[in-house]
Amino acid sequence: MRKPKHIAIIMDGNGRWAQKRMLPRTAGHKAGAKSIKEIIKVCIHHEINTLTLFAFGRENWQRPEAEVSFLMQLYVTTLEDNLDALLEQNIRLRFIGDLQGLSFEMQTLMSKAERLSSTNTGLNLNIAINYSGRWDITQACKKIANAVKQGCIDGDEVDETLFNHYTALSDLPAPDLFIRTSGEHRISNFMLWQLSYTEMYFVEECWPDFSATSLEQALVAYAKRERRFGAVREHDYA
Repeated sequence: MRKPKHIAIIMDGNGRWAQKRMLPRTAGHKAGAKSIKEIIKVCIHHEINTLTLFAFGRENWQRPEAEVSFLMQLYVTTLEDNLDALLEQNIRLRFIGDLQGLSFEMQTLMSKAERLSSTNTGLNLNIAINYSGRWDITQACKKIANAVKQGCIDGDEVDETLFNHYTALSDLPAPDLFIRTSGEHRISNFMLWQLSYTEMYFVEECWPDFSATSLEQALVAYAKRERRFGAVREHDYA
């Protein structure tokens, strides 16, 4: 079975999952955090190279202050509780986004996790936090403009390959498979540059219900797709 090298997921629907069960939205976020472990296991089993999870978008700061505070503490607690296990699984952790906008505690913990896992050679696990695709493109533009200003590169040298070098995760393959849960059919400002030719897969399940079986089904669906990257099939000429 043909498998994706890189899977990107918007883990959507935690709040709705909780509300359907007459629970507070925070219960949904806790349940969603547990689902991540199961998905990581499947990726390791199938030798997926990279998994990128959209944990918190820059627009999510507009949510109620109490919910945002809960989420930030949940991220800290989850990382603290699971870091040793992730390291034992040979996982390399990386965090992408405007990390300067996070608390000093979070930045310190994330830096520690990246440092301790930097030599691991298994699954690349990327967590997008305080991230947006537009931010990614904008910060790449700023870096290129600065490099041109300093004379490091010439403006005429700027092409897609060079631009990609300045984006997040530029050293990793672009996502082959994008998954969004909870029935929403949009990418919500996630990896706008990187998703150009990514296969999209949308499911009705809310994230806490997205199980190992759910991911296996997504992988089967992906294997049936024909990726042409703008080309046409040979028999289309007939």
